[in-house]
Amino acid sequence: MNAQQTLSVVVPCFNEEESLPLFLKELSSVAKKMEVEHSLAFEVILVDDGSTDRTLDVMKEQASAHDPLAIKWISFSRNFGKEAGLLAGLQHATGDYVATMDADMQDPPSLLPQMYEILQTEDYDNVATRRTTRQGEPPIRSFFARMFYRLVNRISKTEIVDGARDFRLMRRSMVDAILSMPEYNRFSKGIYGWVGFKTKWLPYVNVNRVAGETKWSFFSLLLYSIDGIVAFSTVPLSIASVMGTIFCIVAFIALIFIFFRALLFGDAVQGWPSLACIIIFIGGIQLLCLGIMGQYLAKTYLETKHRPLYIVRESNIDE
Repeated sequence: MNAQQTLSVVVPCFNEEESLPLFLKELSSVAKKMEVEHSLAFEVILVDDGSTDRTLDVMKEQASAHDPLAIKWISFSRNFGKEAGLLAGLQHATGDYVATMDADMQDPPSLLPQMYEILQTEDYDNVATRRTTRQGEPPIRSFFARMFYRLVNRISKTEIVDGARDFRLMRRSMVDAILSMPEYNRFSKGIYGWVGFKTKWLPYVNVNRVAGETKWSFFSLLLYSIDGIVAFSTVPLSIASVMGTIFCIVAFIALIFIFFRALLFGDAVQGWPSLACIIIFIGGIQLLCLGIMGQYLAKTYLETKHRPLYIVRESNIDE
């Protein structure tokens, strides 16, 4: 008789005291159904990413309130970011299958049975979700999000699907591959694509948060997108090199032109406004190229420090 398999659910949380009880209630209902139909045990890893509300207290209260869920919780010493929360959850997950999802109910637990069924009946290593619409999202944010996915897929060999969520169900082999990548600057959407494995994409209509507000501002998403580009493409460095080469050629041609013009027609002093504009433009290009190189240098600097991605303040998990 085969041993009972376990499905681990990793849930990074930051100020989710209102939505967390609703999420766990729904997940518990789904777990009971899957336990009966598939004889599947459930483990939940809740990661408190330095919340400033009662999220940690709610985790402790809910830890034994939702049979058949075996709820474990980890609390960071401060806010380290969602990527650190995902990594901590994956490192402490022990299941044969591991799901990553948010606590705001934008990742519906009701999809888990379908995702698990796909892994049992089809030749896939993970089932990932993607939104078919961006309903409820500010138009300007949706526009830049689409532009980011188009750009990163053009300049990177790693496929990052437009509308992809962090909500996915993976086999243990894929989780182990992800954990084998110890990099400090993490961009999970890119890491999922880089490790490969066969992925089944499950589209669904966007769902609004059940409570609270999004923790992602436009500026934080912009910085996160830059992290993704720098982490999975060196094309910006090539662009900086090409631009430098082009301007060197243009400058050389201009030097020849000015020399022969002065030789044939004299050297009248004129065109200072246009010259000033050209100098400012070229100076801006130089600063842009330096900024691109600075981004890669900064990421290298952070990697070489070998600092931990997170620090645990307290937990109910026995190390």
